[in-house]
Amino acid sequence: MPGDVTALCGLSSWKQALSTAYGDLELVARADPESWQGSLQALRLGTLQVATEESDAVEVVRTPQGAAADGHGHVFARLQLQGRARLLKDGRSADLRPGILAFYDASRPFSLVLPERHRARVLMVPRPLLRLGEAEIRRVTAKAIGDIPDGPAALVLPLLSGLAQEIGTAAPTARERLARTAADLLATLAADQLGTAEPAGAGQATMLDRVKAAIEARLGEPELSPQALADEHGISLRYLHKLFQEQGTTVSGWVRRRRLDACRAELARPEAADRTIAAVAARWGFVSPAHFSHAFRKAYGMSPAQWRGTAGGGRRRGD
Repeated sequence: MPGDVTALCGLSSWKQALSTAYGDLELVARADPESWQGSLQALRLGTLQVATEESDAVEVVRTPQGAAADGHGHVFARLQLQGRARLLKDGRSADLRPGILAFYDASRPFSLVLPERHRARVLMVPRPLLRLGEAEIRRVTAKAIGDIPDGPAALVLPLLSGLAQEIGTAAPTARERLARTAADLLATLAADQLGTAEPAGAGQATMLDRVKAAIEARLGEPELSPQALADEHGISLRYLHKLFQEQGTTVSGWVRRRRLDACRAELARPEAADRTIAAVAARWGFVSPAHFSHAFRKAYGMSPAQWRGTAGGGRRRGD
């Protein structure tokens, strides 16, 4: 997940800020590009990223190419604060006004039409924390949540809004706990859209989801270890290994595969063509370029340089 981003800028700079925070996006100005203004504050808070964005009229598009290059597997939850928005995704459209929330998947195309000056809070949550299957995630995207006055969302959304606002000012020691609470509220909202009383999965499955989400948030940390993950979640190392063994893998194997997936996605992105393969590997937690190249070839059947050339991500001198 990207680090903190703060920007107050024109259209091209805002596009770069959004792409850094959310992944590859295209923008179409709906006002004079010369006078257009936007701002973005994105904070990485443990397993979540919470962003507050504001801008003049614009259309934000995740193209199929941008979706294919996304290596994080997150779901966006957008809470409209000011102005109107229309989300187009998965053959549906959702009209958002202040106080309405909608989910959309980072790994699939979408279009967000903002016809006027707007302000919104966007939570970027690792998909395991929603505790939904892929088919279920598709069923909850691009739906306006909060339109029914006496529905569960009427109770949950104010809590979520207040929590998202407070997380950024909370003490560092409390942020991870608050982030988990926000993720649980989002899971409750998603489950309600499916007509289930509780999010699917509990006990071991819930803990496994949380550990996987923590791994996603810390992929770039070379020192990430099973012991560090066990300590972070207050469980024994033996229990942690058991969770992954029941999934047919190991903790270290899962971390390595997710790092390789992230590297593979970044190497395919044209805008990453000016980064050496070694730099990409280091960004995602690989200390040794040789070890990375060996692991990449074993996983995908070709070298990182061959993949970069095949995927159209460009080629640097010296790769």
